[in-house]
Amino acid sequence: MADTVIAYVKKYGAYTFLEKPLNHVDSLVLCQLSYLKFDGLVPAPGQVLRAVSLRKVAADKAAHGLFADKRYEEPNRALFEAVLKSKRYRRLKMNYYVNRIETKRETQFSAITFFLEDGSVYIAFRGTDETLIGWKEDFNMAFQTPVPGQRYAVEYLEQVAKKLSGGFYVGGHSKGGNFAVYAAMYCQKELRERILKIYSMDGPGFLPEVLEKGEYAGIEDKLVKILPHSSLVGMMFETPSECKVVESKGFGLMQHDPYTWLTEGDDFLYVKRIYGSRRFTDDTLNAWICSLDEEKRRFLIDTLYQILSASKAENLIELSADFGKSMAGIFSGFKEMDEETKQILLGLMKNFFITASERVKTMRSVRKGDKKT
Repeated sequence: MADTVIAYVKKYGAYTFLEKPLNHVDSLVLCQLSYLKFDGLVPAPGQVLRAVSLRKVAADKAAHGLFADKRYEEPNRALFEAVLKSKRYRRLKMNYYVNRIETKRETQFSAITFFLEDGSVYIAFRGTDETLIGWKEDFNMAFQTPVPGQRYAVEYLEQVAKKLSGGFYVGGHSKGGNFAVYAAMYCQKELRERILKIYSMDGPGFLPEVLEKGEYAGIEDKLVKILPHSSLVGMMFETPSECKVVESKGFGLMQHDPYTWLTEGDDFLYVKRIYGSRRFTDDTLNAWICSLDEEKRRFLIDTLYQILSASKAENLIELSADFGKSMAGIFSGFKEMDEETKQILLGLMKNFFITASERVKTMRSVRKGDKKT
């Protein structure tokens, strides 16, 4: 019977990591825990302090702040409580927590290092949080290489890895998965060789030039990329290696939520491939983005962000709290744009539909050729 990641923790929490070593689902659990706000609860890399346990964090008066991200407050609380009660995770310790939100540099970066009772170490990069800046950085990847968060990821991995002995895991969900892969590609060679596995949980890929310049060949055999059945975020840009596809109880874009991913036993419930319709949309979007030059990509992202910013919301919580007011601000922002900007934006969107139409014609032509053969 298929379960969610929380049910997995409750069921397999009876086994220690000494009895059952870290697996793919454990990786997702740790990546999701990295979304919790450990500010003031877990030491930073520059502090000479010991790692803190889950129990100590849970007992702290400031623990209520862990669940400040209202998007996933309820499931995050349930996961934290399940982890805390489990035999498997209750001895988990944490250290080297970083959380940066820099509006001017358009970056949101957070990372934490987990220490398991069997001696395993997992460096986890947080994915996109609830801030609009966090989402802006995601889309900046379409024209900027590297984005500040990717540079921070390399610095963090190198700083923390030098404090460790032996091998370690690296991973993240969403943008955190992209940061994990980027850090592994661009870190010092001697540190790269110590990485045991790199997990990208529905994380975006990379523009071709990033893969060409980085040491992708040196990490490819260690990379585990897992996508939901209807992935959009994880199919952005290039991912040369084969991916594992997990079934989800979510619909469409909601499948990006790890709490919708299904498990079976002590692993995920896998399917053969991404949905055909989703694959077509993903490939069309990537083909369209790659057809634009850097200047047009930058214009598109900056303009769309400008429109969203007209809502006056600083994060998705504020945006959705009064959706009517937010949408009124967004429409107002679009109307106030000068006519030239509007025409360029509409032209780019028209180009997207032309790309989609051409891809449909190509696919139909190929199918007709296959039938004749």
